[in-house]
Amino acid sequence: MTRSSVKSTMKKHVKDYLSLYIFVSVILLFGVVFGAVIVNSMNVSQKQDILSFITHFFGQVNNGDYISGNEVFLSSYSSHLKFLALIWVLGISIIGLPIILILLFMKGLVVGFTVGFLVNQLGWHGILLAFSSVFPQNVIVLPLYILLTVLAVQLSIRMIRKQFKNDNEPIMKQLVSYSIVFGVVAVCLSIASIIEAYGSTYFLKAISEIIVSKN
Repeated sequence: MTRSSVKSTMKKHVKDYLSLYIFVSVILLFGVVFGAVIVNSMNVSQKQDILSFITHFFGQVNNGDYISGNEVFLSSYSSHLKFLALIWVLGISIIGLPIILILLFMKGLVVGFTVGFLVNQLGWHGILLAFSSVFPQNVIVLPLYILLTVLAVQLSIRMIRKQFKNDNEPIMKQLVSYSIVFGVVAVCLSIASIIEAYGSTYFLKAISEIIVSKN
């Protein structure tokens, strides 16, 4: 396919499923908000335990005693691939629809809790830390997860209709396209993992000195 035809196909896809994209994005946003709310519902002891762990981690970073970028990349990319594979499988099943949405909600919850806790406990330093170590890779990850969720929900709905409405239209073509997009997304997620593994190291080192001295 030429670049113009790919662009045209993408525009048509977004237009056709705009309402689904909005719905899925709202679910992710609810997860982020709920994660931030959980931080405010925690008691002082729970917050202090987590903060002590974070401070200890930054102490290790400050002393140069932390896992290498290669290990972070492998861990991060492995996590993305597992999530991607799970969503792919759920998308071709008739019972995967609610689980797909729950998984996206949980992803948002983790991001919201992480950012919310850092800001709540570390103030401006937490904002700086969130923007340097959480925000960069998630600019890539979250839109891709939304795309995966929409495609999986779309296919899952198609599978349900095929099961209960005697839809005889071949689904193999859509399944092949579905798998190809997942493969492309897998490559894009490697970029996010590279940013997380190597791009955040310098920021963590600089910010850890401030946080350790503060605590």
